[in-house]
Amino acid sequence: MALYSDLPIYKHGCDLLSLALDVQTQLPRMYKRSLGEKIHGKCVDMLEAMAMANASRDIARVEQIDTLLQRLRATTAMLRVSHDKRLISHELWAQSVEVLDAVGSQAGGWRKQTLKNLSAAPAV
Repeated sequence: MALYSDLPIYKHGCDLLSLALDVQTQLPRMYKRSLGEKIHGKCVDMLEAMAMANASRDIARVEQIDTLLQRLRATTAMLRVSHDKRLISHELWAQSVEVLDAVGSQAGGWRKQTLKNLSAAPAV
């Protein structure tokens, strides 16, 4: 088992957290605490789910990855609304989409591989 901090998905998660802080900085004052803190919190939750999934085995890993994907979808929705309302710049939205896609594809692949390993494991 690799250290969670060495995983590519974790590095993208850290990039996403950094972008979340940039988003929070760019948001108008009236949205910083409500929307900005929620986006930031979801990114932190995703990093925690990545670490827990790496430390878990079997079905617990799948559950942690599912939690990660749920947080990813919520973060995507909040960032999309922020962009649609012109609360964040196009550049920041584009960067966040790239990182969100990277995390989502890696998490999906990780989940698929874990399920494949579970189905191939001999029954005890």
